[in-house]
Formats: sequence, C-alpha cells, structure tokens
Amino acid sequence: MRLLLVEDHADLAEWVSKALTLAGYALDVMTRGDHADHALLTQPYDAVILDLSLPGLDGLEVLKRMRARESTAHTPVLILTARGSTEDKVRGLNLGADDYLPKPFDLSELEARIKALLRRAGNLVPTVRIGALSFDTNSRLASVAGKPLALTPRELAVLEALISRQGRPVARETLFEKVFSFDEDARPEAIEIYVHRLRKKLDGSGAVVTTLRGLGYLIDESAER
Repeated sequence: MRLLLVEDHADLAEWVSKALTLAGYALDVMTRGDHADHALLTQPYDAVILDLSLPGLDGLEVLKRMRARESTAHTPVLILTARGSTEDKVRGLNLGADDYLPKPFDLSELEARIKALLRRAGNLVPTVRIGALSFDTNSRLASVAGKPLALTPRELAVLEALISRQGRPVARETLFEKVFSFDEDARPEAIEIYVHRLRKKLDGSGAVVTTLRGLGYLIDESAER
C-alpha cells in the first residue's frame, strides 16, 4: 500500500514516516500543500494523511481539489492537525475527509485508523484465506496453517497488494508503485525480487503467485489442492 503524508513539521514527518515504513507501507512525504497537490495529479495513492496548516496551499484546499478530481475523488483522507476546533473538523469532514485525528496523537492509533480506512476503501473482508494462507486485513498479519509467516515490509506490501485483487492480475508497474516511494532509487524490475521471495515463503501453502505475461502477477489458490 502506498501512502502520501503531507506534513510541514520535519521532526513529526520523520517520526511518522519511519513508523509507517517499518509497518510495510510505501510512503511519500510532502511538506507543502502545492507539492502534494501536484503529486496527487501524477501518482495514485491508497490513502492520504493530510495536515491542515501547510505552506503553498492550505490542507483544506488540497482536500477540496482532490474531491473535485475523478482520479482522487474516493481516495481515503485522514486529516492530521493541531487545528482541533470543531469548526475545522466540520469543514474537513464536509469537504470529504474520511477521518480526523488531532495532534498530539499516538502512533498506534494512527496506524489503526489507516488500516480501517484502507480496509473500508478496498471492501476487504476481515480475513482472506487462500489455501492454507490466512491474511488478517486488520492486523496485516499472515499465517500458513496457523503458523505466523515472517515477511519483510516489502514482501508484506507485495502480498497485501496482490490479496486486495485476489484472482485478478496486478501490473508490475502498479505493484512497484505500491512498494516503493519517490525517493527510493529502484526500477520496476526490482519487484521481481520480492515476488520471488514471496513465492518461496508461500511454497506448499496452496497460495500461488502466478506471472501472466503482459498483464502482471496474481495470487490465487493452486488448482492442485
């Protein structure tokens, strides 16, 4: 899953960025509202974490522009701000924000709210089962035959992206966008490394990642089970 964090407080942005990256999300960080608006024109995101008091373009204006565009009209938005007045909250929600978390906040609560937004946006059931593989869309934990499956953050991001479209192909470029952020020096071909590693970890589970030439990758239950 790829997220956009729009926050002009450098220390807070770094703190949140490290936590969400370790949690397995690809994350782009913008410190200006106008830069975020441009990024949203060029890059699809699974969710946006948006401060309100921003240089260049106010957060509420960024949100207003998002909802006016077809490509971002339904992208989940969590407002994260020190402007905690009822008026600001009502304005944000009326403009189309999905959730509102005032500063200061606890990281565990932020992660829980992001998970809830993504789960609702993807219409995911609480638990997805493919063969002996079980994936909890709330905790984002995977297991095989009841035993925890150890995954790196990027392997988790690949599995999560594939499971969100179970039985349907995900283009390599789309998968790349879900796993790598703007500032990482990588090419789409790098996805093949993580797909290969994930396949090895799923071996024998009945969940198979298949390469479809020209279409991408898909995960589904093996026909042999």
